[in-house]
Amino acid sequence: MGTEHSKNKGQRSMLFLRKGAKLPAWEDALLSGREPKSLLKRGLRYVSLSLIMKGMTNTPDFLWGLPEVQKLNLSRNQLVMIPPSLGKLDRLVVLNLGGNCLKCLPKEIGLLRNLKVLFVNMNCLTEVPAELSLCRKLEVLSLSHNRISQLPLSFTDLTSLRKLNLSNNRFVQIPLCIFALRSLDFLHLGSNRLENIAESIQYLVNLQIFIVENNNIRNLPRSLCYITTLELLNVDYNALQTLPDDLYLLCRLRRIAWNPMDKGLHIAHNPLSRPLPEVVEGGLDVLFNYLREKKEHN
Repeated sequence: MGTEHSKNKGQRSMLFLRKGAKLPAWEDALLSGREPKSLLKRGLRYVSLSLIMKGMTNTPDFLWGLPEVQKLNLSRNQLVMIPPSLGKLDRLVVLNLGGNCLKCLPKEIGLLRNLKVLFVNMNCLTEVPAELSLCRKLEVLSLSHNRISQLPLSFTDLTSLRKLNLSNNRFVQIPLCIFALRSLDFLHLGSNRLENIAESIQYLVNLQIFIVENNNIRNLPRSLCYITTLELLNVDYNALQTLPDDLYLLCRLRRIAWNPMDKGLHIAHNPLSRPLPEVVEGGLDVLFNYLREKKEHN
């Protein structure tokens, strides 16, 4: 009798969720007659739900009836949109929407006031809703591999943001709002269409990793040399011919780096004017001494 009662309860739950409609095959397979809450994993810190690689083109209706979810992974599906109902999951701390087919995000994402980590990489976004700036607790944001060319000015309100990945997009300049994000320690703008770096970069006083590889940057601003917290500066594959004399002030750069994961100065594949190519081959100390002496003689 207990088994029969549980079965009937599960059936009633599903009918309630879809108002009598028949569940799609994949959604029915996820539940298999169970309560939606049975999919939740309760860890020491978070209540999580993972629906990664389920072949979904739409989000399941039962998802919006699980407000206790704090970590939600919907990555590597075929989602084309996220409904406004996302705003109901206002306890979310981590949200992964990477590897889908999203062209936009609902403005209701601004209701996720507890959100700290958001991945929307590898989608088809052309813009980001201004309402995202209402997520004031956001610390990590990845928008890489999209089609974005600008950010809302309201992003200046994301004062807790520490890591920002905007690589593989369509930026022709660094958005002005980024220079107000003083807590940033990681900024990735590689594989865009940048031709310069504004002098305002100096305001990112806590920046430790700055990646602008594979752009069309022709020179580095002198102000970049004043970010003495930098431990990794990657300007590989650009159009640099000269280097600022004050580059030697970046004392936390320990070496000329060749491995993408290594800290240090990445400066390969630039049309540097002579004698810089030969000087660089001698290592970072040789380069810094050369720049220091050059400055003293000017």
